[in-house]
Amino acid sequence: MPQVTVEGKGTFEVEEGKKLVLALEDNGIDILHRCGGNAKCTTCRCEVLAGEPGPIGEAEQEVRERRGIEEDHIRLSCQIRVQSDLTVKPIRTASAEGLDAGPRPVD
Repeated sequence: MPQVTVEGKGTFEVEEGKKLVLALEDNGIDILHRCGGNAKCTTCRCEVLAGEPGPIGEAEQEVRERRGIEEDHIRLSCQIRVQSDLTVKPIRTASAEGLDAGPRPVD
């Protein structure tokens, strides 16, 4: 099984193909996902520090362009299916922003 390392939080195994946003949430990382994992809001952004998150799909590319996200290493965790080991740093968390995480994304 792939391993996901979250900077400053630890490492955990993730079922291959699981959405990164769900892997984070299921392992105690309070990542924001205000649109419920639909590639609309960009609150679930992560900085990919190491590993291969896979290609950027059409929905993610559209919202990245709309929101001015140009850095290749900044990705939406709701659009990444974990296929291999990754090291990430969540950019926005519910606790840091004093918000409810949002509706749980579907798998």
